[in-house]
Amino acid sequence: MRRVFLWLAPLLLAETALSQTAADAYYDPTAMAAARAALKASHGAQINSLILGERIEAQTRDGDTETVWEAQGWIGGDEHKLWFKTEGEYADGRFEEAELQALYSRAVSPFWDLQVGLRHDVRPDPSRTYAVAGLQGLAPYWFELDSQLFLSDQGDFSLRFEAEYELRLTQRLILQPRMELNAAFSDDAEIGVGSGLSSADLGVRLRYEVRREFAPYVGISWIESFGQTRDLESVDDPQRDEFAWVAGIRFWF
Repeated sequence: MRRVFLWLAPLLLAETALSQTAADAYYDPTAMAAARAALKASHGAQINSLILGERIEAQTRDGDTETVWEAQGWIGGDEHKLWFKTEGEYADGRFEEAELQALYSRAVSPFWDLQVGLRHDVRPDPSRTYAVAGLQGLAPYWFELDSQLFLSDQGDFSLRFEAEYELRLTQRLILQPRMELNAAFSDDAEIGVGSGLSSADLGVRLRYEVRREFAPYVGISWIESFGQTRDLESVDDPQRDEFAWVAGIRFWF
């Protein structure tokens, strides 16, 4: 017992010393508690926000041009945030795809957020609404990852996985490879989605940061559909393997 006390005594003394400062000897405990609360509030308890236009671009393939967007943003503190995400395509005077997400986000580690919420697809028709659960964050070696599991109002499960990496060539010139994979656990023929790996979107973009908050870019993109999804799409779009030149802007504020 004596040996245990000798081992614990230094730890107890250290903890007592850390819980007090020189100021505690001169100021009222109530004043010190208020000061510590103010310090905590000014170093992590603020409400902040971010709007990020990740991809606002024109894609040109086989002489045809379509507009593609992907944007996201959040408001909240260090641990709890409200996120929104949107992406879609506009071509031939109409929206081919249009998606909106509203998510609650909880930090589960310094670099990872667990997100749950709802997604609604305005297009394609018929529209779909999904429950969403996902994990978004920064992996080792600075890979930005975003993985999401969806359950539609028709009872169909699907997955989406996105990965990006930024290679800084100079202080303003940045090369960004990007990958997006989509998979489904069952067929949803009404919206042209088949079970298995349904589509892949691979690309690389070179942007120049005129300012950190504003950067035009150019690049290339390649989209392919697979399996049942390819068969469902072939009726209306037999050339789904698509290589495109892209040009756009990225911004945040």
